[in-house]
Amino acid sequence: MDNYIGKMLDNRYEILESIGIGGMAVVYKARCHRLNRLVAIKILKDEFSKDAEFRRRFHAESQAVAMLSHPNIVSVYDVSHSGDTDYIVMELIDGITLKQYMSQKGQLNWRETLHFATQIAKALEHAHSRGIIHRDIKPHNIMILKDGSVKVADFGIARITSAQSTLTREALGSVHYISPEQARGSRVDKRSDLYSLGVVMYEMLTGRPPFDGDSPVAVAIQHINGSPVLPTELVDGIPKGLEQITMHAMTAAVEQRYASATEMLADLEEFRKNPNVIFDFTAAALQKTQILDPVSEDVVTLRPVQQQRPAAYHRPEPPRRQAERVVEWEEAPPRRRSGNRVAVAAGAVCIILAVVGVFFFLYNSFLKDMLTATKDVKVPNFLGYMYNDVINNSASYEGLNISTPVWIEDEAEYGTVIAQNPAADSIVKEGAKVTLTVSQGTDDTDQSLPMPNLSGRTLQYAEDVLNDLGVTPQVAREYDDTVEKDVVISTSPSKDEPLQKGQVVVLTVSDGPKEELVEVPALRLRTLEDALAVIDKAGLVKGEVRAEQDDRPENTVIEQSIEQGEMVPKGTVINLIYSSGPAEEQKPEDNPDDPNTDPDQPDENQNPDDGGGENNGSTTTEPNAPTEPVTGTKMITVDLPQDRPTTVMSVYLDKEPYAEPMELDTAQGQFSFPVTGAGTQMVEVYFDGVLGKSETITFGAG
Repeated sequence: MDNYIGKMLDNRYEILESIGIGGMAVVYKARCHRLNRLVAIKILKDEFSKDAEFRRRFHAESQAVAMLSHPNIVSVYDVSHSGDTDYIVMELIDGITLKQYMSQKGQLNWRETLHFATQIAKALEHAHSRGIIHRDIKPHNIMILKDGSVKVADFGIARITSAQSTLTREALGSVHYISPEQARGSRVDKRSDLYSLGVVMYEMLTGRPPFDGDSPVAVAIQHINGSPVLPTELVDGIPKGLEQITMHAMTAAVEQRYASATEMLADLEEFRKNPNVIFDFTAAALQKTQILDPVSEDVVTLRPVQQQRPAAYHRPEPPRRQAERVVEWEEAPPRRRSGNRVAVAAGAVCIILAVVGVFFFLYNSFLKDMLTATKDVKVPNFLGYMYNDVINNSASYEGLNISTPVWIEDEAEYGTVIAQNPAADSIVKEGAKVTLTVSQGTDDTDQSLPMPNLSGRTLQYAEDVLNDLGVTPQVAREYDDTVEKDVVISTSPSKDEPLQKGQVVVLTVSDGPKEELVEVPALRLRTLEDALAVIDKAGLVKGEVRAEQDDRPENTVIEQSIEQGEMVPKGTVINLIYSSGPAEEQKPEDNPDDPNTDPDQPDENQNPDDGGGENNGSTTTEPNAPTEPVTGTKMITVDLPQDRPTTVMSVYLDKEPYAEPMELDTAQGQFSFPVTGAGTQMVEVYFDGVLGKSETITFGAG
């Protein structure tokens, strides 16, 4: 699909480079020429784009996800197709996945786990409130930004792929995080996402998933019937409260998990405020939590937890039902042996059916990609080469992943590769990790390396290279009209200059073109057509435009999303609300079937002197009955003062403010706007506080 690179989609998105390949799509880095910003574009693979039903689901689900707007969710900007190409335009994230982060750091401390889990739960809370379930929460779909914030990606994608008979190879990783109901192929809801979040928390705390096995089937069955080892039995120092939250989210029975992300967030917040909190998920008569003073762990005594799905992490049922359950299991009279045999047989059948169901579900889901052999790659010989030369020549290790080098003292020249694993000429699978051992010389050798050429490389790549070399990167940013944002412009020292271990290297990095700021114009009181023209002229972009009933004239703009006078980047989206006119008054109608209506009751307008008799064709009206003033709309045109570039116009109707003051560009000479009133009223227009026009208008008159 690299034939997309350099192409333009919808005459708007220029494809720059491929940045990732998923099971159903390829992700590209692209530039939106309309808004002059970098975006990520996910383009469907050919085998899916030819499936009409899949494309329909793809568009429907993606458009629903595009309605999500939350700081912890990767934004979807657009869902479209260009010819036979279906694609999603998304926020471009400068970060790494949680999976990559854990691969680098291993087990995370509990504070970092709490920080990440809280943000993931907030993302789920927002999505669930909009009726969207993720279905594939795993570290691979969670992005970690440089500032430590989290963004959850790929909402709704699992649902799109669920209609297919095969899933992608990437889904093999999902089996470690799926809920028991997903493993059984049963109906899922928002609590399935919370189970997966619990698994992710477990892995962050312990450095390993709760269940593992030789095959996806084996892992899935453990989710249904297995019992994970408690995190505190694997790692010391994990607070009991955080372990309880994790295990409660991972409860096998759906109805005993957290009912919502909001409920789980409440416990996470409770724990954040006091890490010594102990949650009580069993005793219905007690409060949900006990706040303990900070004490040593040997003072806190808790009931031992059995190695099964711990009841201590289940929300309690009402006491009466709990008592009934105890009687049923502990005090009920023995059943006849024939009944026991039937029960045992039925249980065995259920287990067999569950195992068979899981097998076929996973067999159908993963067969295609399990049968697709991964490409073999021959490992080149790196021995004797300078480490700098290796990493600067990516073609030399295409298809391989060069990991962080191991530096050891050696007689060889500083920076020389002296060992590698796997060995040269080994045959490995594509993407395999290759570890290079590099000489750091001896005390007597010159421990300098030539500065690698990092100009034109991304900041992330440059920092990784310098960190691997044992030097300290320092970033200086500047605007550049030709170099893309977050790409290195130059380095100090320059290419090939000697570089000592521990030295500071200054990376001059592009911030992209200097952003052009424009002033938001006054749009209120303008006609919708005029407002849209003004938005376009100002270099802004029309956003959502909707109508609301209002007393102001039809098609008059009554609200704008960004206030006039604010300075915003060119291309900023402006949303508008315009008047659809006042609501029509509903004239009450007589209902002959209404029991409160007396057909013999005289009409209020009937002359009482008629005594309810015949009307004789005449109508009697009270001579002094007040008449309602006639309502109407008039266009007011004013001459703008020409002795200043801008002016603030204020409009008053009978001495009362008619609308908010608005700033106008006086170069347009005149400005026209509608005013709605009733009867005879005075309209006054002020410019910068000085009366500019006063006119008495009879509204509703021809």
